[in-house]
Amino acid sequence: MSQRIEPFSRDGFQVFREIPTRWMDADAYGHVNNVEYLSYFDTAVNGWLISRGTLDPRWSEQVFLVVETQCSYFEELTFPDVVHAGIRVSRLGGSSVTYEIGLFRNDGQSACAQGRFVHVQVDSKTRRPVPITGERRALLESISVQKEPR
Repeated sequence: MSQRIEPFSRDGFQVFREIPTRWMDADAYGHVNNVEYLSYFDTAVNGWLISRGTLDPRWSEQVFLVVETQCSYFEELTFPDVVHAGIRVSRLGGSSVTYEIGLFRNDGQSACAQGRFVHVQVDSKTRRPVPITGERRALLESISVQKEPR
């Protein structure tokens, strides 16, 4: 029997990226289609890294590749909601980083959807993993949360 997942709370995040929903995000059922949620994860994380000056996808010697995503859904998002994507790091490895992301509708306090997003830092030419160091590591550590043992 699986354990019930509770939605993240907005106050569990320090960093947010605002993403307006688009008319084209909605499907025939009138809500944002499930595939868009993963796009919001990608947009939030990469937008944050770029805005902090630690990533330029076109010119950086090391870039991040997505190796895993997971999403749990709790409430529908619709157009014209504004998504507030909360970002935090739950695990920082040698060359990988696991983010937890909560998607909050407008001023909502409970996540409409949440998930994991795993990046591996690679050399931009060889696509082989390389260690996360320096400024990038410090930035990721700044939003890292200590996980309680299970």
